[in-house]
Amino acid sequence: MDRLENTVRPYAWGSTTALPALFGEAPTGEPQAELWMGAHPGAPSRVARGAGPQPLSEVIAAQPERELGARTVETYGRRLPFLLKLLAADAPLSLQVHPDSAQAAAGHADEEERGVPLDAPHRNYKDAHHKPELICALTPFEGLCGFRHPHQAAGLLESLGVDGLKPYADILRAHPETDALREVLTALLTADKDEMAATVAAAAEAAAGSAEHAVYADIARHYPGDPGVLAAMLLNHVVLRPGEALFLGAGVPHAYLSGLGVEIMANSDNVLRCGLTPKHVDVDELLRIVRFEPTDPGVLRPEADENTGEEVYETPAGEFRLSRFVLVPGAVPHALHAPAAQILLCTEGTAVLHGTEGAGSDESTDSGEGAGSGGGAPAGGADGSHGEAELTLTPGRSAYVPAGEEVRISGDGTLFRATVAV
Repeated sequence: MDRLENTVRPYAWGSTTALPALFGEAPTGEPQAELWMGAHPGAPSRVARGAGPQPLSEVIAAQPERELGARTVETYGRRLPFLLKLLAADAPLSLQVHPDSAQAAAGHADEEERGVPLDAPHRNYKDAHHKPELICALTPFEGLCGFRHPHQAAGLLESLGVDGLKPYADILRAHPETDALREVLTALLTADKDEMAATVAAAAEAAAGSAEHAVYADIARHYPGDPGVLAAMLLNHVVLRPGEALFLGAGVPHAYLSGLGVEIMANSDNVLRCGLTPKHVDVDELLRIVRFEPTDPGVLRPEADENTGEEVYETPAGEFRLSRFVLVPGAVPHALHAPAAQILLCTEGTAVLHGTEGAGSDESTDSGEGAGSGGGAPAGGADGSHGEAELTLTPGRSAYVPAGEEVRISGDGTLFRATVAV
C-alpha cells in the first residue's frame, strides 16, 4: 500500500477554512475547494515506489492489470475508473447535468470529428465516458437535486409575488409535467438577458425576506442576474446531515451549494451547464441531455454489514463503490481485500492500516473489500513490490492499495473506502 500525496484545487467557490480545519492546518487565505485522490490526468495523486514520488496515473499505466485487477481493465480499460474527492463549498457550484454512456460516446465522437479542441471553452465532451457521482456529507451539506413536481415549483414562484414569474408559474400548472418543465427551463435560458436580470433581481429581493426561500437570495448574491437562479427554483432543495448522501445519475440537474463532503465519481469531465456559471452554456445540447421528470432526491443512508462493520452507500454505478467504517478502539481489525484498486480516506480521528507482506494482484478471492489513504511511511520497492507496512492516517490523509492486496484496519475514527464495483 502507498501513502498518497494529493493536490488541492483552488476553485473560487471553495471554502478558505473547511479543508485546513480538517487537516489540522492554518488557513492560507485562499479558497481550497477540492482535494483529488486518484489518477485523473488533471491532478493525479503521487506515490513513492522507491524512486521518489510518481504520478499514480504513470504507476497504473506501467502495470495496469497488477494495479487495477484484470476485471477492472477488461470492463473499464487501463485506467482507474473513479475519482475520489474532498469537496468544500462556500458558494454555489454551477447548475449542471451529466450525459449517459451512449450520449457521452456519441458527443465525444462528434466533437472529435468536427475538430473541436479539447481546451475550447465551448467543448462539451472532453471524453467518451458518463459521470455518475455520489456526495456524502461530512458537515451539514446543502444542494439542489432533480426537478420538483411542477405544481410545487409553481407554488414557490407564485409565493414570491413577482410579476415576471407569473408566466412560468402558469405554464407549470397548465401543461403536462415533462412538457411544462422543458418549456420553462427553455424559456429561462433563452429569454432576453436584460429582462431576465431584472426578474432575477426582483425574485432575489423577495426571497431574501423569507426564511424558507433565503437560499435563492444567497444564490443570486453570488450570480446576480443569472437565469440559473430561477432554474434553481425548479429543483429540489436538499440539506444533508453528516453521513447522508446523494447519488446523481445521468440527466439529473443538480448543484452543490455549501458544506464539506466526500465525493466519488466516474473518472470523466463531461458536464453540461445550465446556469450559475460564467462558463459556456450550450442550451440546445443541454436540453437534449436533461431528463425532464420530477424526482425524489433520494437521500441515501449507508447500509451496514453486521459481520464486517462496513457501511455501504448503494448505487447503480459500476465504476465506483463507496463505504465507510466507524473504527472503535480495541476492536478486532477489519481485514479488507478486493479484486480492484482501492483508496482509503480518514475523515475523523485516527485509522491504522496494516499491510500484508507478499500481497499481489491475485483475483482468486472476491470478497469485495479494500483500503485507502493516509500518513506514515510509504511501502514498496522500485520494482512495484509491496512489503509489510503500517500507515497511520489522520483526517484528510489517504492511501492507495493495488488490486488483490489485503489490508487490516483499526483505530478510533472514521474511514471511507473507495473501490470499483466489480
